[in-house]
This record gives sequence, structure tokens and C-alpha cells, in this order.
Amino acid sequence: MKYLYLIRHAKSSWADDSLRDDQRPLNSRGTRQLGAMGRAIRAAGVLNGPIFCSNATRARQTLDGLIPEDLRQNTHIVPELYTFNYKTLINWLRNRQDEDSITLIGHNPALEELASYLLQQAPDSFPTCAFMQIALPVKHWHKLARNKGRLEQFLTPKDVSYEQFNRKRKKMPGGNDTPLARHIPETLQHQYLRMRDLETGVIRGFDSEFLHQYRIAIRRSRAIAESVSEISGDSNLRKATRALKRHAQATSQLRDLHVLLADLERWQLEEGTESALISSGARSYFANLADLEHQALAKRLCSRKYQKDMDEWFQLITSHHFEKTGRKLTTGDIRKALDKRIKQHNAQARQLSTQSPDDDYHSLRKLLKRIRYLAELDKPAFRAMLRQLKQRQQRFGDFQDLHVQIEMLTTFRDGIATEPDMFEPVAGLNDLIAGLASEKAGVRNDILTLGGIDGHPVL
Repeated sequence: MKYLYLIRHAKSSWADDSLRDDQRPLNSRGTRQLGAMGRAIRAAGVLNGPIFCSNATRARQTLDGLIPEDLRQNTHIVPELYTFNYKTLINWLRNRQDEDSITLIGHNPALEELASYLLQQAPDSFPTCAFMQIALPVKHWHKLARNKGRLEQFLTPKDVSYEQFNRKRKKMPGGNDTPLARHIPETLQHQYLRMRDLETGVIRGFDSEFLHQYRIAIRRSRAIAESVSEISGDSNLRKATRALKRHAQATSQLRDLHVLLADLERWQLEEGTESALISSGARSYFANLADLEHQALAKRLCSRKYQKDMDEWFQLITSHHFEKTGRKLTTGDIRKALDKRIKQHNAQARQLSTQSPDDDYHSLRKLLKRIRYLAELDKPAFRAMLRQLKQRQQRFGDFQDLHVQIEMLTTFRDGIATEPDMFEPVAGLNDLIAGLASEKAGVRNDILTLGGIDGHPVL
């Protein structure tokens, strides 16, 4: 079995008419395509064999951006690969020797037509900086034949980079000056399509921003539907949101691990604490946990149950009954529901103290989120309140993140405490946990001074 990896150069510039075609460099978009794609193709195994690159400037810059110089042990610049004719590539490949895998960095239409020659069903297009892995059931490269290859993997920048995915995406219906209540069905349909489009990036797992945006879409969908259900009393809608809640909750652990891993890289730590993280293997431990959580989430998103839930959700939000329900909402209805939630919030806030368990703060955070989503049904009417709610949510979110991080680090510390030679790492972890606990106490005090919402007194 032979493996062929095809990489099309990243997006190139046409700004300078005086340059020959082979001298054209990458443009800014092409440069931005490289980071996430580099991680993806290295994970796919392109470094296991030789890499052959066209001598065109845009191809060589793609090679430089995808694969760091210290990892390029077996790379070759081949002028013959600067071609737009797939037959040239086939002839070149047939003259290769015993390499088990070969990576080509080249140009369209040659790469796209080469894939069409080797595969029975090739992708419809081969965008800039895209990557294709093809398995070839041959012992020698000169045995290459039409339609004998098997597509193992096909990735585009939009699959692995949220920034590239989000280019020129359609915005939600309406705007800040239009009450959401006037276009709830359209908004939920937009969020549904966004969730489905984001799933590929979540499953691929190369950019954590896909998961973050997916969580926003599914939680916002649930919150809007729950708000409509609360105001309208629609029991069918309330039932339908339970599936969204389950799927949203299934993303929480992975999100928390992503935040912790990012913070472990971001924090400016004392030398002893940094040494403790290294010697204890904490980063590897949490990275492995994140990998396991990602595998479980990817399996969920590919399951029949998930697909069924999403299909049923789409049928509901596109139904005539739901459209009628959404159109009936008024600012008065929203204000009534808001007043009820705000009074509930302020009653709970009055019970908070420095001695209250973290669960009480967590409960108030969730209630605050529901209040905000209710207010977002009519942004023009509740714009001032929304600014206040966003600031409050930020502090509650900080508190929750610190709570989770302390729990995860404490569990890890306890797990290694009895192992030999772990006295110093445990001491370093204790310092980190104590620092986070002190920061959490400060956030707790900030929350206790926030007061009531929208003029409703807490004291």
C-alpha cells in the first residue's frame, strides 16, 4: 500500500502584474490559512515520508508555513512539479522508487485532475491550501492506475480554522434595532444551520473555536426556545429543548479543559509552579483528557440519536405552529416574564454571602443567563439592561471557570500525591491552587457588591 498526500498551495497574490506566474507570493489570506492547516497535515502523517514541492514562490512559501524548518528533514524543491497538467504528475509519480508515502505541494488544475484520475469519486473542488490523503493499493509507484485509489482524508482551511470558516458567513436576521420577537423562527433556523455547519470543525478538533461557537449556537437556540416556551406556555416547545440541553451539556467538560489548557499556557507562573507542571506531567494529563472528551463528543455528533434530535428540532422551528407562536410575542409579554425572573434572581442574590457554597453562585449564574436571553428577545427595549447583564455574566463566568479549574487541578494533585518523588510537584501545584482560590475569593466579593438588576434592589 502506498500513500499519496496532495497539498495545493495557499491563496496567492495577483497584485503585482510585473511578476511572472511562478514568482507570485502568497497574499495575507494565504498566510492566515497556513497555521491550522499545518497542524492538521502534520497530524495526518505527511512527515513520515519525503515531501516534494513545486519551485513556484507560492508553493515554497506554503511549504515554509505548513512545516517548521526543524521538522523538514526530507523535503525537495522540484521544478517539474510547477505544472498545471495532471499527466505530468502521473508520469513523475510512476518514476518514483520505493517510498511508502509521498507528499506533493503543487497547483491546480493538475492536483484536482490527478485526484479525479486516481479516485472513483473525488471531491468536487480542491481549494487553496486544501489537503488530500489517498491510499493506493499498489506495491510500486509505476503501477498507478485510474480509479484505484481510496480517499482517506480531505481537509480544507474551512474545516480546521474557524477564522477561515467564518469568512463571509451570513449574519443573523434582523439587528440590534429590531426586536428578536419579530423574527424568532428565522433566527432559530439560522442558528440551526450554523450548528450543522460547525459540526465538521468540532469533529475535526483542530481549532477549539469551533466548539466555542457551536456551544454558543446550541445554547442560544435552547435559550430562545425556552424563553418563548415560558412566555407562551407551549409544552411541545419545552419538551423539544430538552434534547438541545443534553447535547449542550455534553460539550461542557471539553470546553472547560480547553480553557484550562489555554490558561496554563497564558499564565505567568512562578518558577517553582512551572517546574511542578512540567515534572508532574499536568499539561499532558489534561491534554489526554481533552482528547478523550473530544472523541466522545465526535462520536455523539455522528450518532443516529443526535441526527434524529436535530432533524426533529428543524421540523419544529420550521413548522407553521411555531411561526404563529413566535409572532404573537410582545414587549409586554417579555417584560412580564423578565420581572418574574429578576425578582427570583434578586431574592437568591440576597441570600448570598462569602460563606455560600459555590453551587449557589452557579445557580444564580444560570438564572442570570436566562434573564439575559429573555431580554435579548427585544434588544431595543432592554438595551441598557443587557449591558448590565453582560458585565454581570462576565464576573459569574470568571467565578465558574476558577471553580472548575481548582477542582480539576485538585483532583490531579490528589492523584499524584502518593507517588514517589512527587513532593515538590505537589507543593508547586498547591501554590497554583492557592493562587486561584485567592483570585476566586476576589471575584466572589465583586459579585456580592453588584446589587440588584434593572432597579430592583437586592438589600
